[in-house]
Amino acid sequence: MQPNVTIPERAPSLLRMLDSVLQIGLVGLLIFACSRIILPFTGILLWSVILAVMLYPLHQRLVARVGNRWSATLIGLVSVALMLVPLVMVVTSLGSSILEFVSGLQDSSLTVPPPPPWLADLPVVGQKLTETWVLVETNMPAALAKYGKMLGGVASWLASFAGGLAAGQLSFVLSFAVAAVLIAYGEGATEFASRLLERITGSKAQGPRLVAMTAATIRGVAVGVVGVAVIQSLLIGIGFFAIGLSSAGVLTLVVLLFAIVQVPALLVTLPVIAYVLATEATTPAIIFSIWTVIAGLSDNFLKP
Repeated sequence: MQPNVTIPERAPSLLRMLDSVLQIGLVGLLIFACSRIILPFTGILLWSVILAVMLYPLHQRLVARVGNRWSATLIGLVSVALMLVPLVMVVTSLGSSILEFVSGLQDSSLTVPPPPPWLADLPVVGQKLTETWVLVETNMPAALAKYGKMLGGVASWLASFAGGLAAGQLSFVLSFAVAAVLIAYGEGATEFASRLLERITGSKAQGPRLVAMTAATIRGVAVGVVGVAVIQSLLIGIGFFAIGLSSAGVLTLVVLLFAIVQVPALLVTLPVIAYVLATEATTPAIIFSIWTVIAGLSDNFLKP
């Protein structure tokens, strides 16, 4: 038997239901819009959290001396400077090299060293590479006319790749800046995380314990990554300085930054090896190449 409910009694209930549906829909739309805005910055935010957790013990030591805000500001400025200065040096050096190269092409003052004797002895490709090298050495305009399209594609790819690496490095710099802000509010963030985990686990003891365990895990992994990066960059840097590269210091810093952000060091070392093989004597160049390749792959067996 149907309950005797009048239409005026049903109307408020229907309106309340529509209000609830509308509110839930608006909240869902707001969450979706916020996620679309935050999504491009997810990597930066994740790195910021990792860096903040890793640097927080240092912040705690400095707080007693300079205060909370000054400690976070100091950590942020030093970290950004350590990341930004080598990047600026590399970009400046690369820009100067490109300008010199273009200027040399325009006034025909660009000189190319003769091919090394061992190049012609390489199987299959040795003779062809030697002929191409000799053409570039003796007749640059003819070489550009013959290989211009191919070199243009390679140059475009290299420019795009370099731009991506630069953007990645700048993102890492920005992560340090955001991490400094997170460090300044570290105590509040720790309390919030503890309360959240208490609600999830239903235990007051589990919340702080899980927060401490998570922080220790992040610090352990981060310190391991940085430690491996330092060892690898030192090994590669030894080779750079031993062979007498003029930009050995800058290249070593670039290798360190690449290793920290988990970019293969071979992206730096392979062009350097090619340059050394083309300009140095055969025996030192081969020794340098073997050492640099082994050092560039050292992270594969240094990582636990």
